[in-house]
Amino acid sequence: MSIMERDEPPVHRDGWLRIELRHLAALRAVAEEGAFGAAAAKLGYTQSAVSQQIATLERAVGERLIDRPGGPRRVSLTEAGEVLLGHAERVVAGMEAAWADLQALAAGDAGTLRVGTYQSVGSRILPDLMRRFVAERPGVEVQLTESTSDQELLDLVERGELDLTFTVLPIADGPFETVELMSDAYLLTVPAGSALARMDGRPDLGAIGGLQIIGTRHCFAGAQAERFLEGLGIELNVVFRSDDNGTVQGLVGAGMAAALMPALAVEPNDEQIVALAPLELPPRRIALAWHRHRALSPAARTFIDRAVELCASLDAEATAPGGVGTIASR
Repeated sequence: MSIMERDEPPVHRDGWLRIELRHLAALRAVAEEGAFGAAAAKLGYTQSAVSQQIATLERAVGERLIDRPGGPRRVSLTEAGEVLLGHAERVVAGMEAAWADLQALAAGDAGTLRVGTYQSVGSRILPDLMRRFVAERPGVEVQLTESTSDQELLDLVERGELDLTFTVLPIADGPFETVELMSDAYLLTVPAGSALARMDGRPDLGAIGGLQIIGTRHCFAGAQAERFLEGLGIELNVVFRSDDNGTVQGLVGAGMAAALMPALAVEPNDEQIVALAPLELPPRRIALAWHRHRALSPAARTFIDRAVELCASLDAEATAPGGVGTIASR
């Protein structure tokens, strides 16, 4: 039956003015939890209050938004509910970001800076960066969130749960601003006792297809390298996958296989492996990202400035004679 054939009177756009943020938050919570009781506990409401908010929302839009099967089975969104949820996510995320802005404004230099990161940045960039930042902003607490998923960290920025995040360019579309920090070349790490470890110069990309390789599971950098090689018709013989850099390098050193690793992910003092000179792969482009529509706090601007300075010096070291980015690291 079409909308015009319904017995109910048509819903006018004025009815949408009755929708409040709490109604959209209730819809999102029910979708995430699959039950009215769990959604109520998450929001700090009673179950009847959440039911009333969903009922008010359904009346306002003139559509059934929730399938209620009854009993212990999970509730689910109707097609109309899924459509509205997509819009509700953006509205609620925008309000959460506004709340985060006001909190940052009120906190000033004594507040908290929330930063997303991942392994190689955490081990090779963050320690020195934190020393510089703390020296300049001693009253600011830095809270770190680590993930192997760039999109997960960017989603946290969009929702206002992170102020900044390290990421790899290019990023997915979204309300983000970025500053590129440095390029990070891909190296072929091999066991120190292997024949490849004794070679001079840059490994041939075609030969990599004949090696046993340790790959990544969810890491964007690893997927980026594999996609590039697949585009050249080079299919990697991946015998194991791990997103832990230490595990990958340890297994390479044990002689299990070789691995494609960004230079920052390689522990340079490991005598069990050799990192051969950079491959002819597009380098990983490391950046910082933040919400385009949020005001950056003074602390966030300081963090960005110090990161740009530090990474510029690391970039220069990597491309200088003797840097890990230009010759075999033994």
